[in-house]
Amino acid sequence: MDDDALPLIEICDELIRTRQHIGPKHLAEPGPDDATLDALFCAAAAAPDHHQLRPWRFLVLGEAARQRLSEVFVEALRQRDPQALPDQLEDARVKAFRGPVLILAIVDLRTDDPEVPAFERVFSLGCAVQNLMLAARARGFGSGLSSGRALHTALMRETFGLVEGEQAVCFISLGTPRRSRPVRQRPAVAEFVQRI
Repeated sequence: MDDDALPLIEICDELIRTRQHIGPKHLAEPGPDDATLDALFCAAAAAPDHHQLRPWRFLVLGEAARQRLSEVFVEALRQRDPQALPDQLEDARVKAFRGPVLILAIVDLRTDDPEVPAFERVFSLGCAVQNLMLAARARGFGSGLSSGRALHTALMRETFGLVEGEQAVCFISLGTPRRSRPVRQRPAVAEFVQRI
């Protein structure tokens, strides 16, 4: 191995090892500005992408979009639980406003290229998301993923213009961690790798 490569390997390993989920309510200002977000999306674009389909897209949700999202969250809760109390509905509403930056990740599952099945497209999105989060970590930002049943509602699709064949997969929250915590224990390699 080239000795010049060692510092890069150490940085890469450290970024991957120390990345951890930080929930949206534990992320504060400052969040990444527009130029930094562009750099994070450039990292996302380096994900594996069979046939260069770019089977994913991201929506950065500004204030108006978050307001619409809060209504989606409230309506999704009402559909699941018609007896939801006002404080439960309010809890659902405020989730849309947690964290300085909120991004919606969308996968394109259309069958326009049968050589690239749905699972490869989802895998590509996962790689894009991981690249984005590692690039954020390298710049000192925390990140977290969140999902929920609201992602699968007709109102979510309508509100954010998802076309037939697209699916909202998760939210990515970005910001400055309010607190630090120990990096969780990762599984030992022998627990999930077999050499056959």
